[in-house]
Parts: sequence; structure tokens; C-alpha cells
Amino acid sequence: MVTALIACAVQATSLENLTWQQAQQRLSEGSITSQQLVTYYVQRIQSVDAQPNGVNAVSQLNPNALNEAIALDKARAAGQVRGPLHGLPVLVKDNIDIAGGMTNSAGSVALAQNFPADDAFVIRQLREAGAIILGKTNLSEWANFRSTRSSSGWSSLFGQTRNPHDLTRSPCGSSSGSGAAIAADFSLLAIGTETDGSVTCPASVNGIVGFKPTLGLVSRDGIIPIAHSQDTAGPMARSVAGVVALLQAMVAVDNKDPQAVQGQTDYLQHLKLDGLKGKRIGVVRQLTGYHEQLDDVFDAQLAILRQQGAIIVDNVELANYAQWNPLEYQILVQEFSVDLPAYLATTGEGVPKTLQAIVEYNQANAGTAMPYFGQEILQAALQPPMSHEDYLEQLSELKKLATEQGIDAAMQAHQLDVLIAPSNQPAWKIDWVNGDNYKGAASSPAAIAGYPHISVPMGFVQDLPVGLSFFAGKLQEGVLIEAAYAYEQATQARRAPNLRQ
Repeated sequence: MVTALIACAVQATSLENLTWQQAQQRLSEGSITSQQLVTYYVQRIQSVDAQPNGVNAVSQLNPNALNEAIALDKARAAGQVRGPLHGLPVLVKDNIDIAGGMTNSAGSVALAQNFPADDAFVIRQLREAGAIILGKTNLSEWANFRSTRSSSGWSSLFGQTRNPHDLTRSPCGSSSGSGAAIAADFSLLAIGTETDGSVTCPASVNGIVGFKPTLGLVSRDGIIPIAHSQDTAGPMARSVAGVVALLQAMVAVDNKDPQAVQGQTDYLQHLKLDGLKGKRIGVVRQLTGYHEQLDDVFDAQLAILRQQGAIIVDNVELANYAQWNPLEYQILVQEFSVDLPAYLATTGEGVPKTLQAIVEYNQANAGTAMPYFGQEILQAALQPPMSHEDYLEQLSELKKLATEQGIDAAMQAHQLDVLIAPSNQPAWKIDWVNGDNYKGAASSPAAIAGYPHISVPMGFVQDLPVGLSFFAGKLQEGVLIEAAYAYEQATQARRAPNLRQ
């Protein structure tokens, strides 16, 4: 495969850091091919990512990617273009089922032999849209739901992913490989998953765009779960338009998903240069104050938003916010104890079938599975669960706090279209002794509520990228796209990391 790829290589400078719009245009005019795109990204992965002390973002390559690209080039030449993703490479987080020789491991050595027989629903959607599955990305093991002292981007199966802007720093989790890979130009597009912050945090600290959609817009079929009340896949790219094009292909009603909701058919229509004009934007100061330099960058964005026609409403409060996170953790552990075994029951031979078996495997192989931190969250999920009645009561209370008493109440009180806050602090140093030095984020309100949230690059703190979060009410993806796209186009804050082959 490598020989064939090198044989059809193109000049790297012509393909560096393409956005979705640029790739689409060049494919349409015939100045590049999908075969050339796949060749470029595989060569870059091999020469930059896979080297000792490299980024280590891409865990597996699809052995069929080049053949898929050739077939899609032939279809394009015959006038059979499937849509905005036709012939474009996509990397997929390694907790999503893909048939055809790649494992779905959640980064755990315990799942090293989990070779799915079928594609996840969202992968079928991408294939139907003409996307090329380039490979899979590393992640924080078990989507960062193993230990309170975990290192984001580390997995026992694939090691530590590093932030391409500073290889000594964290890429954040759990979609760490997807975020780092897009920032480092190892693919055009990527898929991550989020329970709370796992798309938007790696997007922010790696300097790209990440979009967590409304819960139920994207099917959870074939995705290794944490908790069904918050889990969703989400698109990641170097531009707002890129994540919107990917989102459009991902969204479809899966009748087997009990929380499925009907989305729009055309999200691309919301890419408007004047998308901020007249929008009332609430500043959530509760989600600031944990990093002084970050707050300075954030405050500077308010003037830009005003210049683009937005109406800024400062110091909007989310009521009772301090109560949300303790309740959230209890619900996540409860759902994980049920949802993970349900997924494991669908796997083939050589894969542990229960959470207890996973814990015992890790204990028996501690030198490989747990060299730096333990598995106290997995063990907590083995404890006797709360009663079903108590679970339903607490889940209802949590959702009410986040939605009707939280985001919905704040937006209604101030007649807002969008809420904003800094997405995350700048990336912290990788630390396998103490774990993540995590100070704060904007992800929890939208994650708990099941509402949409997009992070867009807003600048730098000492050469480390930081993001601006836009979030809103249920199924308000269109409103967020308009605001985020107009902001991105006005600022052009993204900057590629200085990586060399």
C-alpha cells in the first residue's frame, strides 16, 4: 500500500492545510483528485505523526482507503457526485464501529481484538455521502471515563497523543486524536464523540472547530458508550463550513435510537457572512474567571461581535449551576454501568463481555493497562446502582436544572439567541503522575442539557490556541452556525501549528 501511495504522490505544498471549501473547489475543477488527497494525508501521517515523539494522533489506517478514493474519482469523472463530502477523507475516533479490519478499542488493551462486523449508523451515513474513511484516531482511554487522575489523550493500546502546537502539552480529551489530527493536517475532516467536553475541548486547545450537536440528531448505534443521556458524535474540522458539511451527512433519524430527533436537511444554508447581525448574545461570566489571560482574549472578542452587528448582553447567569456537576457524575456512572455492557454484548470473540471482566482484565494486566493511573471510575460503576426510581428522579432533576431552569430560562429572560463563554483554558502540560491540570470549561451546560455547542478558534494565550464557545437551545444548530461562521470569517483566528516533517 505504501509503495502505491508514494507512486502517486503530489507536491505537498499544494495540499497543505486545506479547508473543506478549498478541497471541494479543487476536486470540482479537477486540479486535484481524491487519490492524491489520501496519498498526501497517509504520507504526512507516516512522516510526522507516527515518528518517535510525534503527535501520535492516528491509531490505525484504513487499508481500503486508496481503493475507495480511486473508485470515488471514477464516479466523479462519470458525473456521479454524491454530495459535499464526495471523495473527502475523514478520520474517525476509535470508539466507533467500522467494519473491514480496524479495531474498535476505546483505546483499551482489553478491547484490542474488537473487530466490528458492521459499520456504525453514522459511518454508513458518511459512506453514503461519499466520504472516505481514512482511519481511526487515538483517544483518552474509555473516553476519559476510567480514572479521576487520567491523562487526556493517553490510552493503554496506543500511547499518548500530543498537542501539535506544543508536543509537551495535552491535546485534551477524549477526542484528542481527532482534534490533534485535524490541527496537524493529517486529514481534512474528523469525527469525535462527546459526553461532556470531549469534542469542544480538543477543538479549543488544538485550535480547530468542533461541533457537539443536539442529543439524538446523530445516532449512537455502534459507538462505545458512556451515558445515553449525554453521548453524541460530533464533527471536527479546520473551518466552520467543514464541520457543517460533515454534520449534514451525519444527521439522520435512527429509529433504533430511542432519543432520535429530526434535524434539518440543509445546514449549509446557515453559512452567512452577516450571521451575527441582530443576534442577542449572552455572556456567561460564570464560565470565566479561571485563567486571567484567557479572559483577556475572550473580552476582546466582545467588541468584534458588536462590530458584526451582535447585541451583547453581559453577565447572564445560569441558575443553580453549582448543583449540576455532582448530579451529572452520579447519572453518568449509573448509565455507564448499563450502557457499556449492552455494547459489549454485541461484540465478537476475544472481547470481555461485562464491565466486571474489563476490570479484572485490567487488574491481571496492570503493567500494560494501568501503568500510570487506575480505574476507580470503572470500579465505581460496579457498585450496587441506585434504584430505577431514584435514577429517573435524579435524571429528571438534572435535566430540569440544565434546561428549563438553566439555559432556557436565561435565554428567555434576556430574549437571547446565543450564549457564549471561553471554551477552555490553554493546553496544560502532559502529566502522567498527577493527571490533567483542568481548570474550567464551557462544555457542561450544553452537554447536560443535550443542547448544541460549537467551539471556534478565537486567538492565543502565549502561542497556545483557545476557543470561543457558542451554545443555545434544543435544535438551534442553524442559529449557532450563523453566529459561529460570521465570527470565524471576521476574525480568521486559526493558525496552523509549526510542525515539520
